[in-house]
Amino acid sequence: MTLPTGVERHDFDGETSLATQGQPVYGERTDGDWRRWDPHRSKLGAMLEQGMDTGLEGGETVLYLGAAAGTTVSHVADFGGPTYAVEFAPRPVRELLDAAESRRNLFPLLKDARKPENYAHVVEPVDVVVQDVATRGQARVATLNKQFLTDDGRLLAAIKARSEDVTADPDAVFDSVRTELSAEYELLETARLDPFHEDHLGIVARPRED
Repeated sequence: MTLPTGVERHDFDGETSLATQGQPVYGERTDGDWRRWDPHRSKLGAMLEQGMDTGLEGGETVLYLGAAAGTTVSHVADFGGPTYAVEFAPRPVRELLDAAESRRNLFPLLKDARKPENYAHVVEPVDVVVQDVATRGQARVATLNKQFLTDDGRLLAAIKARSEDVTADPDAVFDSVRTELSAEYELLETARLDPFHEDHLGIVARPRED
């Protein structure tokens, strides 16, 4: 698998890991300008570690849904272009703002990913939508935000089974999400994110033509 430009495997005290160059954000190990991209703390990092073909090349314009305190989106901004980071909860946004101070291309938005009409006037067309939202209706969130993707863009989603239904079998949840997503997206690759994230499914998809 080819990693995006700006993402490399780097040695940290004898352990090789994915890494990007930028200011540290969440206590990750560093070596000079390089900062370890911990796949146990990042669904997208786990997708890359699992060898999923994300289509990321580096320099893409990104809409990140569920940015939280900036753990993953800070890495994305390290190698990406303009990166719009949507987060609903005010407390983590304060930390997200800190991560954005040293990243002029990272734009935090205190908004709800389930209501894209509230940020549609801010976000330009993007090459990639990265989705990591812990809410029921994750396929619907992806569908609502499809409007921002270019025709040849990519959806990179981490689906959390327990957020959909804590009592349901995760495989059944994933089947349902795949079916719902397939109405609006062509699914290119799906894979479980174990052992990094239990009961999570990584999805790479591109928008179907309207």
